[in-house]
Amino acid sequence: MLSLLALATFCHAQEQSDYYRIETYELPKGVNFEASGLAVLPDGKLAVALRKGEIWIAQSPSNVAKPSFKLFASGLHEILGLAWRDGALYATQRSEVTKLRDVNGDGVADEYLTAATGWGVSGNYHEYAYGPVFDQEGNLYTSLNTGMGKGWKGAGEDEKHAPWRGWVMRTTPEGKMEPWCAGFRSPCGIGQDADGEIFITDQQGNWMPTTPLFHIRKGAYFSHADSITDAMRPESPVKIAAKQADGITVAEAMKTVQGYTPPAVWLPYVKMGQSGTGIVCDKSGGKFGPFEKQLFLGEFVLSGVNRVFLEKVGGEFQGACFPFVEGLQCAALALTTLPDGSLVVGESNRGWNSKGNRPFGLQKLVWTKKTPLEVQKMELTKSGFRFTFTLPVDKASVGDLTGQSYTYPFQSKYGGEELDAKPLQITSSTLSDDGLTLEVVIANLRTGYVHEFELPQLKAKDGTLLWHRMAYYTVNRLKE
Repeated sequence: MLSLLALATFCHAQEQSDYYRIETYELPKGVNFEASGLAVLPDGKLAVALRKGEIWIAQSPSNVAKPSFKLFASGLHEILGLAWRDGALYATQRSEVTKLRDVNGDGVADEYLTAATGWGVSGNYHEYAYGPVFDQEGNLYTSLNTGMGKGWKGAGEDEKHAPWRGWVMRTTPEGKMEPWCAGFRSPCGIGQDADGEIFITDQQGNWMPTTPLFHIRKGAYFSHADSITDAMRPESPVKIAAKQADGITVAEAMKTVQGYTPPAVWLPYVKMGQSGTGIVCDKSGGKFGPFEKQLFLGEFVLSGVNRVFLEKVGGEFQGACFPFVEGLQCAALALTTLPDGSLVVGESNRGWNSKGNRPFGLQKLVWTKKTPLEVQKMELTKSGFRFTFTLPVDKASVGDLTGQSYTYPFQSKYGGEELDAKPLQITSSTLSDDGLTLEVVIANLRTGYVHEFELPQLKAKDGTLLWHRMAYYTVNRLKE
């Protein structure tokens, strides 16, 4: 007989599979398939980078039982990102981005060229590099971890200080590397929205109280103090003080720390995972469900995928995050979408523990064509929030909403608790006649705070129950 906890888990899994089916790829035998980078080729094939330095091509990625993998390249150093552009694959290694081409058409790379390089590498374990992402002009962006641990004496001056760690670097089509923005700890998710704007996830640790989603742009600074040294260089576009406050709140830092740019969205710790990873935008035109042009973020420790809705307020991005899918076989690391609309997840739990029963793998999420009742989007209004639903809601199911707002510490200590939490003063909530929108008026909106909602157990007019009841909106600016 199932325990109550097991029964609850089973019921949740059954409910999830009503909407999104998890399919597991058959992988090459004898290969530690730590899928750390994904790229869809123009002919629909799927390139998969492995952390240990190989790239494989799935000839039939829509068929998980027989994807027909073929080895394309090997001998690279810890690939953590893959992209396709203008007839070539680009793989991000520790010390460079490598351009790979199959010149003779035999399905194996025979040209390896350096596309981007020039950042510091001391040899310590934490110096990961991620990407690449290309903008419309062909500029290439790479995100770099801060260092942690001992370097290698053979690295020379880089052993003492490896430059540009904790930065995003831009490399022009002509090969010139430029510092772009700074203040990252472990920016392992880098991707773009439907308009080509670049976003990055970072991971909890020093100066990062929980997973953030950053909108990157030239000269922005996102809090991690290890990058301040290089911000003092004359070629740095980041203009900040040589020393910053330590031990205040994020809300205070937004007002007092020179140059500080807060995340567009905070993902509350544990509630929305513990370590954000890859980013993909749903540009499937509705093939993946009712969330077109929204971002999906990988989650490492809890082995799942979360969803983010973004909007611009006062010219800057902010928005809400929502739980989406859990129960992957291990940590989600890289995400992409296939032409059929399915979302592919590359997985590896190397170095850190994650939920699941496998150390690595490749899976995909497939929409069953059944629409869940969900908050499709959550927008800030002058007086509160507007929830828009994927299905018309039955007015009789609308009960009391509850919620709270809180900020985080801005500190050098590892992680950070929710601070200055206060209940939301909800003065009214009004469902539209068509049942698709809920207007919520709040008397105590606060900038620099996450506004957390627990929705009632809503029911659609066709009887469908609300799939996820939690929603978290990061307010950086108020509507005027």
